[in-house]
Amino acid sequence: MKLATVKLENRTAVAIETATGKVAIMSGRYPDVDTLIKSPGEWRTDAAETLRSAPQYATEALNWLPPVVRPGKLLCVALNNSANPDRIMSGPQTPAMFVKPSSSLVGHRHPIIVKDSYGRVHPEPELAVVIGSRGADIPVESATDHIFGYTIINDITSPTMRSEDTFHYRAIHPAPGNPDGVRYVESWVSYPARYKGSDTFGPMGPWVVTSDDIPNPHALNVRCSHNGRVITDDTTANLRFSVAEVISFTSSYLTLDAGDVIAMGTALRPSAKGGAVQNVDLTLLGGTIEVAIERIGTLSNPVEHR
Repeated sequence: MKLATVKLENRTAVAIETATGKVAIMSGRYPDVDTLIKSPGEWRTDAAETLRSAPQYATEALNWLPPVVRPGKLLCVALNNSANPDRIMSGPQTPAMFVKPSSSLVGHRHPIIVKDSYGRVHPEPELAVVIGSRGADIPVESATDHIFGYTIINDITSPTMRSEDTFHYRAIHPAPGNPDGVRYVESWVSYPARYKGSDTFGPMGPWVVTSDDIPNPHALNVRCSHNGRVITDDTTANLRFSVAEVISFTSSYLTLDAGDVIAMGTALRPSAKGGAVQNVDLTLLGGTIEVAIERIGTLSNPVEHR
């Protein structure tokens, strides 16, 4: 089932895609998908009734919000594509995570805001997992039991701000054999709050597709287009760490709550016509970015320069 959060007149509501491609609106009991996720089992009866009897709308008539409006945690897996190991000079052999603020989220058709001060800004098309039930120390074997569904996220990134917010410094470590001594170790560290988390740097949606409609999240085509030109044509089969592995590993450090979202990592394989998402400088080029994932839909966002 495809679910979304939309704004209709002066209220928010949960929308369901109908068999004809239109949208039916659920009752006010569920103002957003966040609320629905936290009502396990109960909502399906209401959804069935909505599809039978509720008025239907064209998708063009709706104001799309992020399907999960305010996830408690929006986690992103770094460098999680099989194309990356050849590029990684050193790094962990387990998933590496960063947090993207929920304030960065925007819905389908809403603008991505860029400014000259941001420097280079590019898209990163990704599959995202929506958690359906709370869990910690989740075994790999039961990790998928905690999934509510899947959505699309565009992890907008500014390499310019990343460079500006990277330190090359001497980290302080204890001196071996001397409990009062210190030694200095040459290190690099980068802080992603600006370059990953600026306002509108998290387009998400338009739909959350429930997990029963996507039995295999590792067999989905992922495409990213700029102004209609396909830049990326990849598949989730190329994820380095699987959905279950990421959920299990993450939950051993961070308790996952219903409504949390995990972005699985950037689809990187160039299209047959070539190109790379890193070369699509949205600050310079503007235009419209679309991310399409098989069985989920297409997320489209225009770029607005301020």
